[in-house]
Amino acid sequence: MKNAVTSLCIGVALVAAPALEGSPQGAAHAQELAPYLQCVPYAREVSGIQIYGDAYTWWDQAEGVYDRGRKPRVGAVMAFEANDRIQLGHVATVVKVIDKRTVLLDHANWSPINGRRGQIESGVRAVDVSRKNDWSQVRVWYAPLNNLGTTPWPVLGFIYGDGKATPRKAPFEPRPVERSPVQVAAVTGKPSRDFLNAFGSLGQGANPPLLERRAPEAPRQIGYTSPPPIQRRAQAQPPVRTAAGDPYANVLAKYD
Repeated sequence: MKNAVTSLCIGVALVAAPALEGSPQGAAHAQELAPYLQCVPYAREVSGIQIYGDAYTWWDQAEGVYDRGRKPRVGAVMAFEANDRIQLGHVATVVKVIDKRTVLLDHANWSPINGRRGQIESGVRAVDVSRKNDWSQVRVWYAPLNNLGTTPWPVLGFIYGDGKATPRKAPFEPRPVERSPVQVAAVTGKPSRDFLNAFGSLGQGANPPLLERRAPEAPRQIGYTSPPPIQRRAQAQPPVRTAAGDPYANVLAKYD
């Protein structure tokens, strides 16, 4: 499979790659003209995680598509954070978990081998050197040293290709408050639709009868010898509904 992957990716354009241990990025391969295998297509082939683009974008691209976390798992992709030495980041696939601080990785274009970049390394060690054992910093096997490299590399976390994708949370939408037609009319200050429809179904085209009101009583005077007589105001009387069988009276009684 490695040979097939190499042949598929040999046409990848020459771009910036992880820096050599103890050397500024690009110093060892500035004069190389031939394209070489990058870490991204190799990690995609080995892990099966279908994310494209530069390695430093993988962590954000995985959100809502793949589960992510801080614990290593076989088949997971370790996503390295970009910095001034690996400006495009790096991705590597976990092939074995040794203990809580040691894993074995398969990745490409990390160590120069025989003076050439773009090489594949299989089953090489990566050790968690973070204080909290959260895999936020690792040291990775470096072939020219035949040992772990001396640089602690920042890691964003692990992308899991074997788990269910974490769904994105829908934006919060408050539930509408249910109100009765009478409450709606009171809140809006306008007659409710039910109120209007109640009259709309009664004798369309005919004018509803006017409500009958009692005539106000004439002012009454009460005589006094002293002090002078006081004139009382007339009191308005409540409206009198029409006959009991009148449909308009029945509708009004419902909303009274």
